[in-house]
This record gives sequence, C-alpha cells and structure tokens, in this order.
Amino acid sequence: MLPVDEIRLNFNPASLVILNVVLGFLMFGIALDTRLADFKRVARMPGAMAVGIAAQFIVLPAVTFVLTLLLKPGPSIALGMLLVACCPPGNVSNILTHRAKGNVALSVSMTAISNALAIVLMPLNFAWWGSMHPTAAPLLRSISLDPLEMTGHIVAIIGVPFVLGIACAEKLPRFTARVRKPARVLSFICLIAFILGAVAGNWRYFLDYVGLVLLAVALHDALAFGTGYLCARLSGLSDYDRRAVSIEVGIRNAGLGLVMIFGFFGGLGGMAVVAGVWGFWDIIAGLALASWWGRRPPVVPVSAQTP
Repeated sequence: MLPVDEIRLNFNPASLVILNVVLGFLMFGIALDTRLADFKRVARMPGAMAVGIAAQFIVLPAVTFVLTLLLKPGPSIALGMLLVACCPPGNVSNILTHRAKGNVALSVSMTAISNALAIVLMPLNFAWWGSMHPTAAPLLRSISLDPLEMTGHIVAIIGVPFVLGIACAEKLPRFTARVRKPARVLSFICLIAFILGAVAGNWRYFLDYVGLVLLAVALHDALAFGTGYLCARLSGLSDYDRRAVSIEVGIRNAGLGLVMIFGFFGGLGGMAVVAGVWGFWDIIAGLALASWWGRRPPVVPVSAQTP
C-alpha cells in the first residue's frame, strides 16, 4: 500500500466541471435565502457576529494547526484538515440551527457574511497556515499553490452565484419564494451525490486509508463545534446565540474543499480522503448535536422574542 501522500485519487475532468456547476448552484441556493437585510442585521448584533466570524476565520484554523501538530498525521492529511477548517459554512448550518432551537437569524447572517468573506480569506488563510506547518509546508511548496488563482476560482464558483442569488431574491421575490426550497434541497442532494460518487470512484483508496483519517476527522469536527461554543460562551453570548455560533463554526463546506483538492491539488490522497470523510461525518455529528439541543429549549433573550 502506497503512503497516502503519494496517491492521487482518480477524477474525471468532466466530473469536476459538473461539480463546479453543482457547487455554484448550491451557493445560488444559499443566496436565495439571503437578503440585504441580513447584512444590515449585523448592525443590530455586532458582538455575536464578530465572535462567530473570528471563531471561524481565526480561532478554528489555529486550533486545527495545533491539532495537526499533536496528532502528527501525514502531510497531505494535515493539509486536508487545514483546508476544511478554512472553508466557509454551508446552508445546512441554518437548518441544523433551527432544529437546535438556536438563533436562526444570526445563523443566516453568519452564513451570508462568512461566504462573502471566504472569497478572499479562504485562500489566504490556507496559504498562511499551510506554509507554517513543519511537515505540510514542503508538500505545499511542491504543489506551487497560487493563492490569487485560487481566489479567482472561488470568485467564480462562490462569488458570482452568491451575488446572482441575492439579486434574484431582492428583485424577483415571487419567483424566489417558489424555487427557494426546491433549489436548496436539489443542490444539497446533488452535492451528497457527488461526494458519494467521488468515494465510490476511489473506493479502494478510501478503504485503505479511511482508518488513518477517521479519528482525526472525528476529533477535528468535535473541536470545531466546541470552538464555536466556547468562543461564544467566553464572550458572554446567550445560550440561544451560542447554539447558532457553535453550529456555524462546526459545519464546514466540504464540497468546496473537494473542488479545491481536485482542481488545485490533483486529487492529493490525504486531502481528498479527509474532505470526503468530513462531508459525511460533519452532517451526522451536526444532526446529533442539533437533535440533542432541540430537546432542551434555550433561554431566549427578551430582545430576540417575538412580541
């Protein structure tokens, strides 16, 4: 069995084009649930928003970096963990926050702001932490990653669909109301189908190497949810807000990670296996946490209660 850092997962270039389209459609669906008012709402809860954004783009990558130093996984596995940590959340976080009886308005606003910021921060964050990693940095240099090229790719598959979706939601509210739910469900199903396809097409590799990443992914995911919750708690946010922040930080868009891995890293083994396993584990763990919280109603602040 080859070392995980030496394998490259097989992926049809035509399938990568399809994935880009699917991910763009997914971002369009997220934007259909977004209004300009969501960005304006930030002014009414700047503290909670600042905590959530900082937890996602500063604390989580730092925690992930430390975790890779402690676990000492292979360089490509470490890069995969760092890339996932730098990804923005997906709209499944809004669904899980609702199930957890958390602050859905905060969750939606955080998803919108985080995806907008990720266009620039994701490639810069990944390049920063990856270049400092003692074992992963040489591998990253051998790939010759260009953060500007990665940013351009993210603009195309996140930025453009996101702007178009918001414009559609603002200018065509009746059309948006009819297609919003079907678009969200269809894009989510397509993304899961793609992850399944990527796993099935490289089943032998996943069977050979999943044992190397499963513990790392489980610990990483638990730390991601815990990071969001702890940051929110230390900042004095209510339980109602803490649930939203925890889920927003815990849920990462592994589909976007796979696009980057196949598009810029040639399907690098450890990275692809991490993102593939994360895509399933994250949803399972998030659903379990949201269901547990859903049976324990939070104390809702007076300012958030409906008159």
